[in-house]
Amino acid sequence: MMKGLIYQLKSVRRDKFCIMSFLLPVITAIALNIAGSVDLSSLGEYYFCVIDGKVPAETQKWLAGYGDVAVCGTREEWLSAINDPSTNLIGVEMEGGGIKTILSGDELKIWQQAAATLPTLYEQRKMWDGIRIQTLDQPDVLKGFGYIFMAMTLVAAMFMGCTFNAMNIISEKEEGVALINEILPMTSGQYVFQKIFIGFAFGTLSAAATAAVGFRLSPAGAAAMFALTVLSSLTAALAGLFIGRISDGLMVGVVYIKVIMIVFIGVPLLKYLAVSGNETLSYICYLVPSSAAFEGIMDLVSGNTAGVGRDMAILAVHCVFWFLLYLLTAGYGKRIIEKCRYRF
Repeated sequence: MMKGLIYQLKSVRRDKFCIMSFLLPVITAIALNIAGSVDLSSLGEYYFCVIDGKVPAETQKWLAGYGDVAVCGTREEWLSAINDPSTNLIGVEMEGGGIKTILSGDELKIWQQAAATLPTLYEQRKMWDGIRIQTLDQPDVLKGFGYIFMAMTLVAAMFMGCTFNAMNIISEKEEGVALINEILPMTSGQYVFQKIFIGFAFGTLSAAATAAVGFRLSPAGAAAMFALTVLSSLTAALAGLFIGRISDGLMVGVVYIKVIMIVFIGVPLLKYLAVSGNETLSYICYLVPSSAAFEGIMDLVSGNTAGVGRDMAILAVHCVFWFLLYLLTAGYGKRIIEKCRYRF
């Protein structure tokens, strides 16, 4: 048993595809954490450009209340700055008792609307002198989607066991090792255990590392997250057994893996964003085990501990069902039935 597991570990060390599958979710989680800490509030600010000496200081001060003001020495510099494709500058110049805005035409719609509204605001500025203005903190742009991205990354980490198991079985078929396994003094249960264990263990480690980087949970929440990780990784490892058994070659196996990965990631995201209000479709989505895993992750993040137990139960049912289905379809079930008939 131990020699078989050591052999599987050596296969992991040689397989760069599996190593990449293990490390990529962790690296992605680190990148998402870094992206979440970047202040993107400056992207929503307006930028104005005026000609030195052509716009009064009072008007420049009024413009500074809405955004940054850049001062150009000449009109040519002013027009060049406005027409620069890399900027969204709104050119401002005086016109009679008011102001006029100039755009290059390639600005975003929000800047075009601001430029169209600015002269009217300037005309009515004295009407608002007695009004007290309170500036609120701008929310993080990525905060609403950060946990969704992180949960998707965690689901992908859980899928790592499927990738390893499938590629391992397919490579053994192509190298002829599968024929040797058939004559080795190894029971069917030992073979299934060896094929599941390594993919399951590395999938669990990858998902646990991703969760540790991406989420800050209480001890109880961390324990629940680990339970979700274990159940999800086991289900993914079982899916890898099916792919490895039905695949005739490496390219066919890669196609199957990609299709299953799209289903594993796409269905829970679709359920969360589009069909959460439809109970019938929501229940159908639970046929894909990653739906329960993703929902459990989001429940833990939102503090809904009651829903996590239901998600764990769904994943446990998936584990038992797919394990029994594999035994039956692989011929082990037929052997068990024949043994029972022989006894009775």
